[in-house]
Amino acid sequence: MKRILTVLFFCLLALSSVAQPKVMVMEIKDEIGPAMNRYVRLALENAAAIKADYVIVEMDSYGGAVSDAGEIVDHIMKFEKPIWVFINSDAASAGAYISIACDSIYMTKNATIGAATVVTGEGEKAPEKYQSYFRKTMRATAEANHRNPDIAEGMVDDRKSIPGIKKEGEIITFTTSEALKHGYCEAQVTSVEEILQRNKVENYKLSTFKLGTSEKIIAFIINPFISGLLILIIIGGIYFEMQSPGIGFPLFAAITALVLYLVPYYLNGLAEYWEIITLLIGFLLILAEVFFIPGFGVAGVLGITLTLSSLVLIMLNNDYFNFDLVPMGDIIIAGFTAFGGICGGLFLLFMGGAKLADTKAFKKYTLSETQEKDKGFTANFVPEISSGQKGVAFTILRPSGRVIISDKIYDAFTRGEYIEKGEAIEVVETEGSTLKVRKI
Repeated sequence: MKRILTVLFFCLLALSSVAQPKVMVMEIKDEIGPAMNRYVRLALENAAAIKADYVIVEMDSYGGAVSDAGEIVDHIMKFEKPIWVFINSDAASAGAYISIACDSIYMTKNATIGAATVVTGEGEKAPEKYQSYFRKTMRATAEANHRNPDIAEGMVDDRKSIPGIKKEGEIITFTTSEALKHGYCEAQVTSVEEILQRNKVENYKLSTFKLGTSEKIIAFIINPFISGLLILIIIGGIYFEMQSPGIGFPLFAAITALVLYLVPYYLNGLAEYWEIITLLIGFLLILAEVFFIPGFGVAGVLGITLTLSSLVLIMLNNDYFNFDLVPMGDIIIAGFTAFGGICGGLFLLFMGGAKLADTKAFKKYTLSETQEKDKGFTANFVPEISSGQKGVAFTILRPSGRVIISDKIYDAFTRGEYIEKGEAIEVVETEGSTLKVRKI
């Protein structure tokens, strides 16, 4: 009998745990943008993974980017389980759009919802093409959730007149009592727990979605100051790698900084493929100018222009070259970050490059002793060639290439001058297995 009771007890315990509803809360308490878009997507993926029965959005936002709000609404509308929004302060503009997309709306006593007119980055009313699109989007979203579509449209369009609700020239912003009256709020509540109580959800397991450590690191890296430091490391790493033979730590540091710069912006939806490709093309043009093209001309200028432009564009939530909805402050910060990082890198190269070699830390990883010729050391692998011997350029020297002397071919380089194939040359000195030459 005791065994039977024990088995029944554990069976009841298992059934109770299986039947326990799971509720996940996600917070939209910041500007609607790429980072918030990514947060909502990860939150809903987590809700699906833990098999949440209900999702509650705790809303307190004055809005943000319409494009990102649209993607957030798509995520919400496609989610199969009920999503309720708890407006505990404000749901303005894009915040109102997201709230209307939820299955039910709950508000605190002093909350508001509405004021969804599209504005530019300077806070001015956006052109009609944006207003028209958003009016219809708000209307369609309200219709999908069985709310009055005229009210949703009136939150965007000040020209629309709705008898008993708004006059022409006004934008709808509802208080909690007004939202209750016109069907844009299910109930006035004080907490998430009260929402669950009203919906008769009992014995539930409540969790709040928070970003993991990796996501916090990503958010830290896209800080403009950190982005500027990464640009500085990229420039400095490439420079110091060019000063030393082989592949070493400077190149590794530059590549690591480039990855750390690009990946967070890409994951947050800011860095587009074409912007990354433009950045790489800019780097390639600069390298071509340094190593393969004599002098400094079109390739160098174009490379610097493409690199600087792409570094700025990667940090902005622009639509190709359309900046209508990008705040001017964001453009200024991105420009200063990219320009400051490059200038800081160049400053370190010119002012700190020579002093770096004299530091104790640098000398730990470098060979500081020299092997002098008068001590018996030699690195001359072409003893048959002496300074003053003449020959011709076997290939183009820019500044390195090959020369032919006495019917034998040797590696050679100039002091920076450009020598065409077939031109007469004279040996200045030998350096190891290479000849330093000049044009006659």
